[in-house]
Amino acid sequence: MYLKKLRLLNAKFQEIKMKLSDLSVVLSQEERKEFSKQYSYLCPIAEKYVQYLKLLNSIKDIEELKNSEDSQIKELAFVEYDDLTKMKNKIESEVKTLLIPPDPNDNKNIIVEIRAGTGGDEAALFVGDLYRMYTRFSEKNGWKYEILDSNFTGLGGYKEIIFEINGKGVWRCFKFEKGTHRVQRVPVTEISGRVHTSAVTVAVFPEAEEVDVEIKMEDLRIDTYRSSGAGGQHVNKTDSAIRITHLPTGLVVACQDERSQMKNRAKAFKVLRAKLYDRKISENANQISNERKLQIGSGDRSEKIRTYNYPQNRITDHRIGYSVHNITEVMDGDLSGFANKLIEADLESKLNKR
Repeated sequence: MYLKKLRLLNAKFQEIKMKLSDLSVVLSQEERKEFSKQYSYLCPIAEKYVQYLKLLNSIKDIEELKNSEDSQIKELAFVEYDDLTKMKNKIESEVKTLLIPPDPNDNKNIIVEIRAGTGGDEAALFVGDLYRMYTRFSEKNGWKYEILDSNFTGLGGYKEIIFEINGKGVWRCFKFEKGTHRVQRVPVTEISGRVHTSAVTVAVFPEAEEVDVEIKMEDLRIDTYRSSGAGGQHVNKTDSAIRITHLPTGLVVACQDERSQMKNRAKAFKVLRAKLYDRKISENANQISNERKLQIGSGDRSEKIRTYNYPQNRITDHRIGYSVHNITEVMDGDLSGFANKLIEADLESKLNKR
């Protein structure tokens, strides 16, 4: 299975290697950049191909010795065969990962936006629960987080909360959290004890740099207004809140959490840039192919991705059919099981498409 793919990619690597020594490519900055990118991806694959080929030849030689009439040689051959087989499995596991081109956003920080959907106050409370789950998960991994904007409700929930998470590998773990999260439980406000179903939506954006997306000031309408909600004494006293409308796309972002208008403005620009970058990525992917909708789901906010069933102590991810029965631990930040399963499913999906 892997040998054929490795052989083809090794041939591609040798071709790219030749092109990079071509004078016309050397003189063309655009071509040199593109071929260098392909070279960086294919080089470790070509090295692994040579290693894998040598190992398969060694296994073939040992298999012949397993039929030796000399009992001592035969015994040693079986031991060596077991060791080589373990090494083969290890290399195949490494190859499996190498065959997938890296996500260009894997090293980026992220911005997470959680909004209450159907369910009123109960949905707002679940927004707060998911925010706590994500931030506790971040703490366990040594990642930093900061609230960019929030719309707090009186019962301790949020109509909406936007926050950033900074750290190595955050996008890789969080990009599959996009979509609708459904919760089934008895709300604290329910007197009769009936189980209610509520939903919240989660959006995850890779943080964008200025080089990733261009924002023209003439394309913006920037409004200032007085903050509202449970924000302290500064609320409703100064025009510190900022709302930015990107006229070409109609995207609107707002920030009111800081006392300083300048800080709110900076945070609003960060969110706007991330949303525009996410839109740019989506448009490019749709132009290239329809492969954006992988087997584990599209990541659209309208897609129901996970159900949190409190009476049954069960959380189910509908994209991969994976369930756990430790809802308290997961909501306390033990999200690694879902993250690892989704990353694995994504790799399998991409590998099958190659």
